[in-house]
Amino acid sequence: MSTTTKKNKPAKLTRKKILRSAVAMANRDGIESLSMRKLAGTLGVEAMSLYNHVTNKDDVLDGMVELVALEIELPPIDKDWKKAIRKRTISTHQVLLKYPWASALFVSRINIGPAMLHYVDTTIGYLQAAGFSYKKADYCWNMIDSFLHGFTLQELNFPFEPSEYKDVAKDFSPQLPKDQYPHLYALSAEVISGRHDGQQDFNFGLDLILDSIEKLPKK
Repeated sequence: MSTTTKKNKPAKLTRKKILRSAVAMANRDGIESLSMRKLAGTLGVEAMSLYNHVTNKDDVLDGMVELVALEIELPPIDKDWKKAIRKRTISTHQVLLKYPWASALFVSRINIGPAMLHYVDTTIGYLQAAGFSYKKADYCWNMIDSFLHGFTLQELNFPFEPSEYKDVAKDFSPQLPKDQYPHLYALSAEVISGRHDGQQDFNFGLDLILDSIEKLPKK
């Protein structure tokens, strides 16, 4: 009789388990830390065992994007396209902030998994419901997501926390002579005084874009 108990038997390796472990590793150590060898070590298996479930590292990265995309809320397509896109884009922003490495993968890979295809297809569907041609819908959704990913990456990589803005403005103000940089000087004074918190507003930018899209010719 084997002395190995069911309790000590390693858990079965699956594709989903591999991808979830890769996501956890990227969240903890950054996407640059991810390698098949390290991933296998995290799972307590030999690297070759991974290849029974994933093709290669690129397949892992694509699978990680799919897991993230599954968390995005996509309202049903109906006539209130602005409300739907607004909700979808805010949800995407919030999800991407949870996974700091994900935005770069969203924009740098083909991402043709079912979750990402559904994400894009539904987005185009919102704009089609609004009456836009496919050409105009393509322009619009790419503009929205360019703003989304750019804002997200800036928020994730900005060197100061919001709570530090006032003190940073104070420290930086000597480098802004009023006669040389009058507008930056005035803006810094607003932050120092507390009249402006210095933070950028995702919703403001999103609404600005959606309001502009609404005014566009549909064709």
